[in-house]
Amino acid sequence: MSLYSPLSAPTDVRLRPATVDDADLLAGWDREPHVIACSTDDPDADVAFGGIVWREELAAQSPVSFYRIAEVDGRPIGVMQVIDPRREPEHYWGDIEPDLRALDIWIGPKDALGQGYGTRMMTLAINDCFADPAVTAIVIDPLASNTDAHRFYRRLGFEPVGRRMFGEDDCLVHRLTRERWEAGS
Repeated sequence: MSLYSPLSAPTDVRLRPATVDDADLLAGWDREPHVIACSTDDPDADVAFGGIVWREELAAQSPVSFYRIAEVDGRPIGVMQVIDPRREPEHYWGDIEPDLRALDIWIGPKDALGQGYGTRMMTLAINDCFADPAVTAIVIDPLASNTDAHRFYRRLGFEPVGRRMFGEDDCLVHRLTRERWEAGS
């Protein structure tokens, strides 16, 4: 475990593969105001992630783009997406170097916020990504306006590398190298 993680972080968080059976859960979380706020700067948005169709998204998972559901004592509390940004078919990250992973994270139920679950989820996912010896770094793309997310990622060892537009979204890309992560372990 990284030294960037607080000692009080919960250890009972586990990540399991997301399945099509999770589609209704994710669609419900996408209507939560805090989830919408982390996915868009559009003040009129009433659903996160542009209204993604979760049944289709989950059915299309592959080794280059997949989801993990975070659970605490069997209760789903969050979700993570893990992507090989060079190989995924949508080319969201454009022309990007090989041997990276991209992560996305969100907590679903509002009462699960501020409990240390996000830190534990990220720690588990980062360790899983770097378990592949070919992976050199992890990138993330929080909205430039989401300063809470920037602080969160910096505590984990990510460093901002610059602003970038992803469609309509103005993001501040961050990067965590294997060396930086291992130095904190």
